[in-house]
Amino acid sequence: MMRSFTGHVGRVFGLTALAALTATRVAAQGEGETLGQDVIEMPEITVFGSARDERDLLDSPNAVSVVGRDEVLRRQPSTYEELIGDQPGVTIEGGPRGIAQEPNIRGFQDEQVIIRVDGARQNFDLAHRGRFFTDPTILEDVEILRGGASTLFGSGALGGVIFIDTLDAADLLIGDQPFAADFKLGVNSQGPELIGAQTSAAQFGQVDLLTFFVARRLFGDLEDGDGEPIIGSAIDTNNGLVKLGWEPNPDHRFEARYQIFEDGGLTPPNANVQGTPETLVDRDLLYQTAQLQWDWAPSGNDLIDLSAIAYYNDAEVSEDRLFDGRFDETDFETIGFEVTNVSGFEGFGLPIRASYGFEFFQDEQEAERDGMPREQAPDATRRFYGIFAQADFDVTSTITVTPGLRFDLFSLDPEGGGVFEDRTESQLSPRLALQWRPNDNIQLFATASRNFRAPTLTELYVDGVHFITPGFPLGPGTTFTGVNEFVPTPDLEPETSVQVEFGGRVRFDDVARSGDQLFVGGNVYVARVDDFIDTVVTFVDFDTGVFNPISGAFEVSGTTTNQNVDAILFGFEAEVEYDAGNWFAAANLTIPRGHERGTGIGLGSIPQDRLVLTGGIRPFRDMEIGARATLADGIEEGDVPPDSLTTPGFAVFDLFANYTPQDGPLAGATFSAGIDNFTNRKFRIHPNGLPNTGINGKVAVTLRF
Repeated sequence: MMRSFTGHVGRVFGLTALAALTATRVAAQGEGETLGQDVIEMPEITVFGSARDERDLLDSPNAVSVVGRDEVLRRQPSTYEELIGDQPGVTIEGGPRGIAQEPNIRGFQDEQVIIRVDGARQNFDLAHRGRFFTDPTILEDVEILRGGASTLFGSGALGGVIFIDTLDAADLLIGDQPFAADFKLGVNSQGPELIGAQTSAAQFGQVDLLTFFVARRLFGDLEDGDGEPIIGSAIDTNNGLVKLGWEPNPDHRFEARYQIFEDGGLTPPNANVQGTPETLVDRDLLYQTAQLQWDWAPSGNDLIDLSAIAYYNDAEVSEDRLFDGRFDETDFETIGFEVTNVSGFEGFGLPIRASYGFEFFQDEQEAERDGMPREQAPDATRRFYGIFAQADFDVTSTITVTPGLRFDLFSLDPEGGGVFEDRTESQLSPRLALQWRPNDNIQLFATASRNFRAPTLTELYVDGVHFITPGFPLGPGTTFTGVNEFVPTPDLEPETSVQVEFGGRVRFDDVARSGDQLFVGGNVYVARVDDFIDTVVTFVDFDTGVFNPISGAFEVSGTTTNQNVDAILFGFEAEVEYDAGNWFAAANLTIPRGHERGTGIGLGSIPQDRLVLTGGIRPFRDMEIGARATLADGIEEGDVPPDSLTTPGFAVFDLFANYTPQDGPLAGATFSAGIDNFTNRKFRIHPNGLPNTGINGKVAVTLRF
């Protein structure tokens, strides 16, 4: 079914792009060279995920977006939904509570998207409990690689990869400056929320150090656009980070990193639904990660650009149900090691740049309920071993062919006395990309890849009661118990997908005036998925019926199970940006689709059609004032499986302003203000079960010393 919004939004996007081009020429005619002398130089965008190396965006045959430090300061986000939830093809699910937020790229959800923080995989997954444990305040940038990427990044990269990079000491230190520090104080009207953060950096010869700490305190629940409280949303968080680097010479760098994140407060067991005062749990989460990294890039040697990283992640969640005294504990540990090298050389008479390496990681899950093993999160372990290689062949001065291949061997080891059998399987993930660069400003690319995701421990072995509702009679002698139980699926197959994508980008400088920049990009994609893992909740399942000799009734319960289905996902994404220094405008468009193959039944994970418009002015070099509009189509009954949640369309508007003086006693400081959802619209992002927050005023001050 083609939603009616698509045609309208396509026309709006086209008119926006045309208006930007027209406006640049009108502005140029009226401004001349006077304003051209005050143009802000735009930084080049580099990406990592295309080939595990740093390269210009127009050298990447992938759909990719980068949200940089400037955007972090512009938005002053409390959550990742506020920071990256409106990027092309991206939705952040889970509602306004940051503790529940999970990624969705093109309809691929949660574990179908890899998250890496400073290069280390983040595999924690516990239903309705979120996957982001790094406060946005410390971010240098977020890179979002859209589309299948298993060739380089292994299991879970069906939808893509989100790379979260934190600040380094060098980002704060200027020149030979031995010490620098930032102090931030911010207030959001929702809650209200108070934010205090401190970042310090120091350089001692060959050694550098960065420390960071932020505390967020909510003094009340968030509220939606109707002023109704989102009960159980006043969750406090703390986040700390330490980085210690050593560069004995220009060829080597060693870095140790430690990060701790904790949150706590009263919230519903499912943080993506409305709570009630009678059904809250006292939740505490403690997340820790430790990483060691070695980078070796000897000068004058094109064969070695090596990076090795070892990491350990541990997430501990405890939940005390106040209304019945039940106490749940979950511990999820990941250990990993990865070595990657990038080499440039001549081969077959062609220039070649190759990326290759080895990866190992292991996930281990343990859970208890009232001191006993918990069936809903069974104890289990899984291990992955992967080797990969990808190479760019410059077959002509304008055409590059990029083949790649990865082999993964993985094992699944359930505990529990041999109830389930161990499994060992393997997967191949090939990829082929072709790009054409007729000049430095234009790129066209096409890719084809096979990708996979092994089922998670919970998807395979979950058991026990899911939920309980009041029972009722179904007819003479037959009763519904009201109990819904998980059904384990130990034979669940890995998800695999074949994805094809076509895209292009153009980037021009000095389009209408000296120093301006125009960027236009777009792509179409198709993903054919086999064994898509779908969760099916059957409220009344007559296959569970048993005769109860005590009551004399035939009793029927409900079930929740996972199953493999075949699906197809496809869509279109586009973006246009123009920056003239003293004013700027941008638009991005997302049109995703997806359904089961054979039945045509829609997939509940497919996000809304969405158009995002941003524009603003810089009245002088140090100040920026702007607005953002997010327009989303509705999700109707024909777009989702039967009896699934539908979502109305919405239009939401934000305002922002930033002042960053470059000179004087406040040089380096940042003063930020904004109003999110300033029309106080009540709206919900599909497929969330909760509305987003209403109007939210933001004020923040960051001082640098």
